[in-house]
Amino acid sequence: MPSAASRTQSVRINLRTTPQAKATIERAATMMGATVSGFMLQNAFEAARRIVADDDSLMLSQQAFQSFVAACEKPSKPTAALRKLMAQR
Repeated sequence: MPSAASRTQSVRINLRTTPQAKATIERAATMMGATVSGFMLQNAFEAARRIVADDDSLMLSQQAFQSFVAACEKPSKPTAALRKLMAQR
């Protein structure tokens, strides 16, 4: 488990951009009443959380979920090939 100090420790992220992108980010940060760093961190972090959550989640239709549950509740009998494979242990 991380210590209290490591949870509050700050680390730097550097990036390069075009003058146009920088101006737009600065304008948006000003409009939101945030610093450029705060604006970029908040938006990058939210985007990263969505991407990670999408990767960690599996969405099934109701029919696919019901099929999955049925397959888990009534598994197929092992085939000869599976029994042979498991015996190789």
